[in-house]
Amino acid sequence: MFISPSHSASRVGRLRAAGCVFAEDEARLIESTARTPGEAEAMVERRAAGLPLEHVLGWAEFRGLRVAVEPGVFVPRRRTEFLVAQAVEPVRAAARPPGAVVDLCCGSGAVGAALAAALGPVELHAADIEPAAVRCARRNLAGVGGRVYEGDLYAPLPDGLRGRVGLLTANVPYVPTGEVALMPAEARLHEPRVALDGGTDGLEVARRVTAGAPDWLAPGGRLLFETSARQAAGAVAAVEDAGLIARVATSEEMHATVVIATRPPA
Repeated sequence: MFISPSHSASRVGRLRAAGCVFAEDEARLIESTARTPGEAEAMVERRAAGLPLEHVLGWAEFRGLRVAVEPGVFVPRRRTEFLVAQAVEPVRAAARPPGAVVDLCCGSGAVGAALAAALGPVELHAADIEPAAVRCARRNLAGVGGRVYEGDLYAPLPDGLRGRVGLLTANVPYVPTGEVALMPAEARLHEPRVALDGGTDGLEVARRVTAGAPDWLAPGGRLLFETSARQAAGAVAAVEDAGLIARVATSEEMHATVVIATRPPA
């Protein structure tokens, strides 16, 4: 789309006035995504009204992929790229297929898409309780043959996966209920609460995932989920209560904390 300098400057000004810290970058992304000047204007208006940029654009960048993101769907965070890296590196080092790959709380399907891009052909399954997320994940995972199910955590997964999942990821919600109201309006108002609210201490969903993991993981299989640094000790306790071996990986650069739970070899 041809960009008039005066129109571009006007869009930057409106975005900046609306509180967008990176107004120039956002205007550039909007203008490169919009097909017509009118569409660009409408996108600027939606962004200025407070919609997440990714919902305005219709996509988010995640590990070099352009992942489709629909309104009402959790926007993949860049820090979650660290979780993907922790999942991928041991598989590459072992130089053998990981077995079945399952992504719970999959949202848009960004983690599953990134795993498939990094590992090559895999048997990929994903699940989410939110219908909008399931529709979005099916769009993003169709090209890699991923199967996406609607339901609560493990409930919708095929029973034939039990005991043979080599890699299990879960982008669980971990914001304590009392702190959801303190989140930025973009997340609080435009993303599903079920994707944000982790219960009283933020670990309720993580505990459910870890408690169920031994039934689904193959011997030596790994579960990875994100949490905060202050919740890591509680998350490790939940992993050990489930009979799994716990390890915590952190990235100061990405402000990320990932708990890695391994099922002991048979």
